[in-house]
Amino acid sequence: MSKELADRAAAELEGAEALDVLSWATTTFGRRLAVASSMQDAVLAHLVSRVLPDVDVLFLDTGYHFAETLATREEVDRLLPVTVVDVLPRQSVAEQDAEYGERLHDRDPDLCCFLRKVDPLATALQPYQAWVSGVRRDESPTRAQTPVVTWDDAHGLVKVNPLVRWTRADIDAYESEHDLPVNTLTGNGYPSIGCAPCTRRVAPGQDPRSGRWAGTGKTECGIHR
Repeated sequence: MSKELADRAAAELEGAEALDVLSWATTTFGRRLAVASSMQDAVLAHLVSRVLPDVDVLFLDTGYHFAETLATREEVDRLLPVTVVDVLPRQSVAEQDAEYGERLHDRDPDLCCFLRKVDPLATALQPYQAWVSGVRRDESPTRAQTPVVTWDDAHGLVKVNPLVRWTRADIDAYESEHDLPVNTLTGNGYPSIGCAPCTRRVAPGQDPRSGRWAGTGKTECGIHR
């Protein structure tokens, strides 16, 4: 697999429906395709399962999730035809605290994200040739130019972003149409959900990701570059 393949697919699939993008990905990669899901919602897992039943859905279990996010993970595992794979950091929260001190996320959020998200995902993706993310262009200015397919240099894989043209309204409509599990935080002022210590409510009309690492200048965990 190569950057040339990703660039060609990005040009050919720009404007394609999400299911058509995923059909291409499934035809191209088969079981070497995985989904990465934050369990902010069940939409991506459900969409991919329609073209690749029992697809591996990688969930980064950071040890810092909201209870509502963990409940969504359980519902996705119970109700959808997918295989949820819990991706764990090398250290528990207690072990990390012992080495780096408590509340590393307050003092060095980049390092905390690396230890609990970036590095574990890199390890978990090694058996695959491509991965699917739920990144949308409307989420923030830093994501506004996201291609529908791209070459992920960090992992040496093709990255597929079938929801890039979707809006929050599209997500809500799809959840309703398919009666999917809903992370209740999304209706309670959390349009973008990460780890509990680093996520706050945002006011209506604000950048949906402005509640992530608020006041730090940090906008991404390091997974999506």
